[in-house]
Amino acid sequence: MDFTPDAQSAELAERLADFLAVHVYPAERPYAGAIAASGDPHHLPPLLGELKEKAKELGLWNLFYPEPDNGPGLTNLQYAPLAELLGRSPIASEVCNCSPPDSGNMEILARFGTADQKERWLGPLLDGEIRSGFAMTEPAVASSDATNVSTRIRREGESYVIDGTKWWTTGAMHPNCRFLIVMGKTDPEGPTHRQQSQVIVPFGTPGLELRRSLSVFGYEDPEGHAEVVFDGVTVPATNVLGGEGDGFAIAQTRLGPGRMHHCMRVIGAAERALELLCERALERVTFGQALARRANVGDWIAESRVELEMARLLTLRAAWLMDTAGSRGSRREVAAIKLAAPAAALRVLDRAIQVHGGAGVSGDTPLAALWASARTLRILDGPDEVHKMTLAREELRRFDPEFR
Repeated sequence: MDFTPDAQSAELAERLADFLAVHVYPAERPYAGAIAASGDPHHLPPLLGELKEKAKELGLWNLFYPEPDNGPGLTNLQYAPLAELLGRSPIASEVCNCSPPDSGNMEILARFGTADQKERWLGPLLDGEIRSGFAMTEPAVASSDATNVSTRIRREGESYVIDGTKWWTTGAMHPNCRFLIVMGKTDPEGPTHRQQSQVIVPFGTPGLELRRSLSVFGYEDPEGHAEVVFDGVTVPATNVLGGEGDGFAIAQTRLGPGRMHHCMRVIGAAERALELLCERALERVTFGQALARRANVGDWIAESRVELEMARLLTLRAAWLMDTAGSRGSRREVAAIKLAAPAAALRVLDRAIQVHGGAGVSGDTPLAALWASARTLRILDGPDEVHKMTLAREELRRFDPEFR
C-alpha cells in the first residue's frame, strides 16, 4: 500500500488548497453574515454562486465524481485528500459541487438510473443547476436498521403511491432542491433485503409536504434537514431506481464511499481546528506566559497530531480497499473509520475550543459549528453502536465463520 498522492491528485490538492485560502476562507464570515441578515437560514447569498463559478473555472468541480466525463474521474484513494481539504470549510463542499446528499445521489443515478432519469436529474445535478435530497430516516422506527423503514410505496398500475413520514432529509430545505430520492417498502412480505425500493419524487408533487426544518445543536444548516410527509404522493413507475426490491442494495452501495467522504472531511475539519489551536496557543498569554508554554496545552497538541495521523491512515487504507476489493471487501475498514475519525476529530475540536475560551463556543470562530457537525457524524450513516456490532461480528467470524 502506497498512499502517496499521485501527480493528478497532488496537483488538484495544491490547486484546491490555494482556492480555499484565497477565496473560500475569507468568504465564510460574509456568507454567514448575509444569511443572518436575511432572516432566512436557507437563504443563498450571491457570494456562493460567485464562488461556484470560480471553482468551475479552476477545474475544481465534481471532484468526487468517479466518471471522467463530468469530473476528474478519481478513485476513492485519489479523492480522499481532496475531501479532507473540503472538510476544512463549512461551505467548500457546496462550492465545489461535492456536497452530500447530492454526491451520493449523483453516484447512484449514474449507476442505477435510466437514460431518462440521468437526463432529467443527473445532468442538472452535475452542472450545479439544482440540488436534491435523500429520504430514508424515519421518526417512528429505529432507522439504524434500514430494513425497519415503514414508508409504504404501493404499485398501482403504471404508478407508485407513497405514504409515510421521513425526517433528517438533508437537502430538502435548500432553495434549489428539485427532487428527493425516497426509500420505502414495496413488498413488506418479501425477503428482508428485497422489501425496499427507491423512487424519485419531484418537488411539487401533490401530497408532498415539508413539515419543518430540524436544527442541529441549534444550528440551521443552509440545506436543511427536513421532516417530510408523503400523503398519497403518486409518481410514475418509471421513477423507480434500479428495479423494484433493489432499494436496500442501492443504499449499501451508496453508503460505503459516502462514509469515507464523511471521515476525510471531518479529519480536514479537525486539522483546521488544530491549526487554530496552535495559533491561539502562541498568541494568547496568561499569567505571564503564552498558552503554548503550558504543559497540558503541549500535551493536547501532541496527542491531536498522533490521533489525526492514525485516523487518516486508517481512512486511506479503507479508501484503497474500496478501490481494490470493493464495498464488501472494505466493510470492516469502513466500519472502523466511521468509529475512529469522528472520535479523533471531536477530541481535537474540543481541545481547540477550550484553548479559545469563550471565543471557541461563539460564532467568531468556525470551531463550534465544526464541532456540531462532527458530533452528528457519530449518528448519521449508521451510529457508532452499529459499526461496533459490524466490527465485532467480523472479528468473531475469524474464529467461527458461521457466526451471525
